[in-house]
Amino acid sequence: MLHALRRPRPLSWGLAGLFAALYACVAVNRHRRMLTQAYDLGIFEQAVRAYAHGEAPVVLLKGPGYQLLGDHFHPLLATLAPLYRLFPSAVTLLLAQAVLMALAVVPLARWAFDVGGPRLAVLVGGLTGASWGIVEAVADDFHEIAFAVPLLAFAATALGRGRPVAAVLWALPLVLVKEDLGLTVAVVGALVFVRAGKGSGTRALGFGVAVFGLAATALTVLVVLPSFNPDGGFDYWGQMGTREAAGAPWEVAGRLVWPPLKWLLLGLAAATAGFLGLRSPLALLCVPTLGWRLAADNSHYWGVSYHYSAVLMPLLLAALVDAVRRTGAFAGPEPGSEPGSGPGSGPGRVLARGRAAGPHRAAVRRARRALAVAGLVALVTLPVYPLHELVAPGAWGTSPRLERARSMLARIPDGATVAASNRLAAHLAGRTTVGLVCREPSPPLVEPMSGEAPSAGVVRGGPEWVVVDLADPSVQAPCAIADTRRMLDRYERLGYRRVVDDGDLRLLGHP
Repeated sequence: MLHALRRPRPLSWGLAGLFAALYACVAVNRHRRMLTQAYDLGIFEQAVRAYAHGEAPVVLLKGPGYQLLGDHFHPLLATLAPLYRLFPSAVTLLLAQAVLMALAVVPLARWAFDVGGPRLAVLVGGLTGASWGIVEAVADDFHEIAFAVPLLAFAATALGRGRPVAAVLWALPLVLVKEDLGLTVAVVGALVFVRAGKGSGTRALGFGVAVFGLAATALTVLVVLPSFNPDGGFDYWGQMGTREAAGAPWEVAGRLVWPPLKWLLLGLAAATAGFLGLRSPLALLCVPTLGWRLAADNSHYWGVSYHYSAVLMPLLLAALVDAVRRTGAFAGPEPGSEPGSGPGSGPGRVLARGRAAGPHRAAVRRARRALAVAGLVALVTLPVYPLHELVAPGAWGTSPRLERARSMLARIPDGATVAASNRLAAHLAGRTTVGLVCREPSPPLVEPMSGEAPSAGVVRGGPEWVVVDLADPSVQAPCAIADTRRMLDRYERLGYRRVVDDGDLRLLGHP
């Protein structure tokens, strides 16, 4: 078995399998502890559930009749429909995400193996699997970018290996994952164009892909998304600094580096690539994602939390491998590389050291420093991001309050209509028709006529059940606690009866 792990295929897939299992444990356990939310696990489950039944992805959690393709453009989600039809549960999405994210390890570890042998492969595979952006995304509900992470890893690796056609084929599906990723496809095309010789078909391919990526983003943002959006527009224009750009473009330029929270994002990203990776052209693949995040006025985009940085991880680590390869720190040509294309290594090669380093001693030191910095980032962020929950005893217990919340949700029958608070809704999206309690209900609530006392048959419409956790720490968004309390009082005023009244846990039934 140890001998098998010294071969690239079993080593890379073994690492990917290990991280898939670790991700699955973290994600499913957080769902078990009711730490997942309607925003966004519940939203995506409602969408995939609709796809699984051959319906359009109308998501009540976003609002009555809300077509999710009017929010972000992610039709690739429909590929999960057959799996969800067989296993209709939020856990299905979490497990699929775990596998997809872990797949990014495979191409990067295999490339590292070819560059520097099994030790470098294990290091790069481990850095990819333990990277802070991916780990945070795996623990942060479910998101469509789970598809983008492996696609970007394969595309960046193919670019680094000098395989432009493969890079393009891996990159093209990104336009079906999210609207902004067309810009990343355009950068892939630009790199293919620049690297190709004049007059070659590859150069034409690169130009065509670059134009296609730009056109895909423009088409989805300006035409496709508004056509599905209930307001007839793109919901995120207001966050992109478009108004400031029209009147004062220097304000947008200043916003790229201010406030200082953005320095943390940029610094941590650079350190993830060992700083040396910034010398690789592959680092340019990060520019579109970093650009829109830093230009936006949504502070969630600036930091190192949530799922937004997951797509950067395979790109930064591919840039690291490419930069290390370019240093000449490894002996011999990389298998399949062209003469003079740069240093590389086969499976048995190691970093040159001692006298063997000769004129490459400085290169060896640069490569070692870069790998050490990247490794240090992984070690420092490991206890900060959720992967550490695997060894935290408190993460595996079941509190009495958790048991009471589960018992309360069990009272709601399958197929019922429900208004729920954020975290509770994530556990109902797969078996009920659930919306957020802080919003106007669907079906609409028809209140009694003036002077009419609320009673059964008088209050029409509205959800059959209202379930709320007033201690939900996510009550600021998407639902402010004041709005939740206002709607809860309204339901009780109209005669909804209290079925469960357990401190902050409330379950109301239709009168």
